Amino acid sequence: MTAVPSHLEASSKAAGFRALDDQYSAHNYHPLPVVIAEADGAWMTDVDGRRHLDFLAGYSALNFGHRHPALVAAATEQLGRVTLTSRAFHHDQLGPFCRELAELTGTDRVLPMNSGAEAVESAIKIARKWAYQVKGVPENQAEIIVAGSNFHGRTTTIVSFSTDPVAHDGFGPYTPGFRVTEYGDAAAVEAAINERTAAVLVEPIQGEAGVIVPPADYLPRLRRLCDEHGALLIADEIQSGLARTGELLASEHDGIRADLYTLGKALGGGILPVSAVVGRDDVLGVLRPGQHGSTFGGNPLACAVGRAVIRLLSTGEFQERSRELGAHMHARLGELVGRGVLEVRGRGLWAGVEIAPGGPTGREVSEALVERGVLCKETQDTTLRLAPPLVITREELDTGLDAITDVLAR
Repeated sequence: MTAVPSHLEASSKAAGFRALDDQYSAHNYHPLPVVIAEADGAWMTDVDGRRHLDFLAGYSALNFGHRHPALVAAATEQLGRVTLTSRAFHHDQLGPFCRELAELTGTDRVLPMNSGAEAVESAIKIARKWAYQVKGVPENQAEIIVAGSNFHGRTTTIVSFSTDPVAHDGFGPYTPGFRVTEYGDAAAVEAAINERTAAVLVEPIQGEAGVIVPPADYLPRLRRLCDEHGALLIADEIQSGLARTGELLASEHDGIRADLYTLGKALGGGILPVSAVVGRDDVLGVLRPGQHGSTFGGNPLACAVGRAVIRLLSTGEFQERSRELGAHMHARLGELVGRGVLEVRGRGLWAGVEIAPGGPTGREVSEALVERGVLCKETQDTTLRLAPPLVITREELDTGLDAITDVLAR
C-alpha cells in the first residue's frame, strides 16, 4: 500500500466533504484543503480529529474566538424568546442595542444591518442623500472619493470602484459617482475633492490589500479636507475595528473622528451576521420611513448577541490583549525580515507578512502551515495575513509563530 505523503491528501472523510463542496457549491472561494467540524477559543478541529490553531479569525469576525461562552449564552437565551419580528414592530432588544453601541463608539445614532457590504452600501446611500438634502449638491451629481486597492464588499455598487481586476472585471455596467485616489496619498484627495463631493470613504487600515497602514498624516489630512469642503468622512472599520488593532476603532490611532463608521464582522461575535452604520445624528437623520431597510437588520437575536459583544468590549480587556500580544507578535515577525520576509505591516494582533521576492507564494506557505496545524490565508498572492483571535494565549501565539518561522526558514 502506498503511504499517504501528506496531511493535505486528507482522509476519505475529508475528501468526501470537499468533493461535495466542489460539486454543489459555487466556486467563488478557493479554500485550503482542511474540513472543520468543531471549534473552541483559538482552536479548530477537523473531521479527522486534528486540531489547528486559528490565525485568521474569520477575517476579524471571530475576534472573541470560537463559541465565546458569553456570546453563546446570549444567543441561547434569545433563541428561547424571539429571533425575528421584522422592523414592522418594535422589540425589546433594538433600542438597548442601539443606545449601547452609540455610547461605546461615542456616536449619536445607529442603523443596524446584517453584512459588512450592506453597511457600506447603506453609508453610501446616506452620504448621497445627505449631500442632496443638506449640502445642496444638485440631484444625481454627488461624488464619493475612495481609495485604490480598497475592499468594502462585493456588491455591484461596491465593485464598481474596486481596482482589483478579480473583484471588478466582468460585472458591468458599473455604478457611477466615485473618484478613485491612491491610498495614503492625501494630496490626491485634495486634488479630487470639490463642491460635489458627498464623502470620502476609506479603510483606516486596508485588510484585503495586505494589511496596509497609511502614512501617519493621511487620515488627519482627510479629516481636515472634509471639514474644509463640507464633506463627510466615512471610516470602514469592518475588519479593523472592535479591538483588532489595540483600540476600539483603528482610526483612534490617528486621533481622528469620522462622521460615519461602518461596523460588522466581530459585531456578530462569529455567531451570525451583524453590521451597523453609526455616526452623527444630523447625517443618519436624513433617512425617513420606507427609504431604507432590511427584514433581518436589527433582529432580536442579532441585537442580543451584539449587546453581549458590546459588554465584552466595554471593559477594554480585548483592546489591551491586542496591544500586548500584538507587540509580541510584531516583534517576533520582525525578526524574520531578511530571512524570507520582505516586510511586516499592521497594528495589534493584525499583520501582513510580505514574502520576499523569489520565495514561495502565500498559498504555498498557507498550505505548508496546514501541515503544522496552523490555519491562516494568503492575500494578494505574496502576503500572509495573520489575525489570531484576541482570546489567544501568549503560549498559543508562540506555537503559531514558531510554525510560521519554521515554514518560512525552509
